[in-house]
Amino acid sequence: MTELASETIATAGEAADEALAVEPASGERVDVASLAEQLLGGWAETRRIARELAGRPELHKLEGLTYLEHRERVFGQLKYLVDHKAVHRAFPKELGGEEDHGGNIAGFEELVTADPSLQIKAGVQWGLFGAAVLHLGTEEHHAEWLPGIMSLEVPGCFAMTEIGHGSDVASIATTATYDLEAEEFVIHTPFKAAWKEFIGNAANDGLAAVVFAQLITKGVNHGVHAFYVPLRDPDTKEFLPGVGGQDDGVKGGLNGIDNGRLHFDHVRVPRTNLLNRYGAVAPDGTYSSPISSPGRRFFTMLGTLVQGRVSLDGAATAASKLALTAAIRYGTERRQFNASSETAEEVLLDYQRHQRRLLPRLASAYAMSFAHEQLLAKFDDVFSGRADSDEDRQELETLAAALKPLATWNALDILQECREACGGAGFIAENRFASLRADLDIYVTFEGDNNVLLQLVAKRLLNDYAKEFRGMGVGALAKFALGQAAGVAYKTGLGAVAQFVRDSGRAQRAALALRDEDTQRLLLADRVQTMVAQVAQALHGANKLPQAEAAARFNHHQNELIEAARAHAELLQWEAFTEALAEVRDPGTKKILTWLRDLFGLSLIEKHLSWYLMNGRLSMQRGRTVGEYINRLLARLRPHALDLAEAFGYGPEHVRAPIATGAEAERQDEAAAYYAALRESGQEPRLEKHAKPTKPRA
Repeated sequence: MTELASETIATAGEAADEALAVEPASGERVDVASLAEQLLGGWAETRRIARELAGRPELHKLEGLTYLEHRERVFGQLKYLVDHKAVHRAFPKELGGEEDHGGNIAGFEELVTADPSLQIKAGVQWGLFGAAVLHLGTEEHHAEWLPGIMSLEVPGCFAMTEIGHGSDVASIATTATYDLEAEEFVIHTPFKAAWKEFIGNAANDGLAAVVFAQLITKGVNHGVHAFYVPLRDPDTKEFLPGVGGQDDGVKGGLNGIDNGRLHFDHVRVPRTNLLNRYGAVAPDGTYSSPISSPGRRFFTMLGTLVQGRVSLDGAATAASKLALTAAIRYGTERRQFNASSETAEEVLLDYQRHQRRLLPRLASAYAMSFAHEQLLAKFDDVFSGRADSDEDRQELETLAAALKPLATWNALDILQECREACGGAGFIAENRFASLRADLDIYVTFEGDNNVLLQLVAKRLLNDYAKEFRGMGVGALAKFALGQAAGVAYKTGLGAVAQFVRDSGRAQRAALALRDEDTQRLLLADRVQTMVAQVAQALHGANKLPQAEAAARFNHHQNELIEAARAHAELLQWEAFTEALAEVRDPGTKKILTWLRDLFGLSLIEKHLSWYLMNGRLSMQRGRTVGEYINRLLARLRPHALDLAEAFGYGPEHVRAPIATGAEAERQDEAAAYYAALRESGQEPRLEKHAKPTKPRA
């Protein structure tokens, strides 16, 4: 880089910093209406309809109910959803559905604003139980069972998880053995660890279940398949012969759902109860499948059920938006300490620390929202058949496995920080932070434990890496990984960036470099590729080792793999945010959203600053500028925080937090008026430190 170019960058950097330091111009405003429309995404009308429904008192969670009362209320709310045609969007048109898979998920997600228990119980009935019949069954199954599922005449369960095998579905122990003479499958749980566990609707409401079991016919185990199994007598609600279960009782959250255990003692079902889209058994016991590879068949079957992860990603994002809407509004009204005035207390959100607590999380919620919209579009493309190749399905599964962990972990973090930012008021049940956090806690471990999901993403990254560098010897891979770590990996496109952010001793240059979109992208992308390259080099040749040695080597690098996958997911969110910026037309909104995107990107870099320093991607000088630049962005975004939260589009009927209704502002105004009148009257007592001491009497 020439000295003239360096000086030009330095001058531009100084100008950028000076511009950043001034108050925002009057033209810099958020167009709340247009931004809210953009955030609604491709299924805007569906979301509006779903939000109107979720805003009705009939669907709201009532705090303080016993778990039995809560269960009863939520089951009644399912009937309300059926009556208001809110649950049929994904089902076939000939059965009264709309075959709108993306719209179906978009509508379900919004139910979290009413009550997370309602959202999840609806998801169990129609998104898991019903979807399993829809996607794993054939037209005969659809005609026989879907009408009752859609109408709630047959409440059902999705019986996959076992006590002894949670995320390891391939190893479940429940068996379905074909009886040739009777032309029946015998469903059996041979020991207690094979009992189905944490099953929604199992404790009380479920009349039938889709049960996942190892299909055995003619002495051959063909792997996990799904079976439609009746559970209870519809009149007495008692378990049918051979079926048993237990109630999981009170949980840490989601107590409107009757989770329980199920077990089967040689329960017989007709051969035709096998959901046989991907694997069938003829009357003579012969097994056939359109997918010859057992492994590929297994992942194809599970892949049809990816919508659970997609909906959790969206629901966690919605809950985060609710919490931020309440906390930011409260932060703009609540006053505490009179640091800059003898008479007026400071608004909480004017404190830098309060901004640090809430605004980066606001940026995260925007990134989550834009990334989720891309995930939802990909989901709809695959399930509508517009883009349904093996590669498309793999991309969808990987994207869902990457984004669901970040969204659910972020939701817990956002809910907790918003609770704390509202002090004791945030802990009161009526303001919902504690309740929402308790209900969303389980989101990080169901529909796939987050760490297990990220390991799946990491394996996909390793496979992609192997394809890119196939034929390279271990020496070449080692050299490449070493080059990455030294910051000279020109193949990644980072050589120019290494020069661009090279030490100059001028903080202004560092600020300009770090706020540059391409620099942020390359720093985030390089971290992913470097981490994957280093692990790939460490694992090279492991597939040729004995099984135990290969497993030990993989386990030694497991944490690095999962961290690489998490970095990949963060990059996906940043990319989605950046792509969304291109769609913004209003100049003021675009500028403010760009600041918010920069805050998100730089917060990620600050979060992983030790990695960037240790791997030579940033110097100590550059590292010191990251936090300072974040603080300047916070100051710029502060006047727009409320507008950015309002653009989420949730009204008081969704937020339902008394501290977010303006009541705090009224209290503050009342207090201010009282003290102003007291000062005006001349009756205000003097503070001791201002009073003249009186002489003691002789």
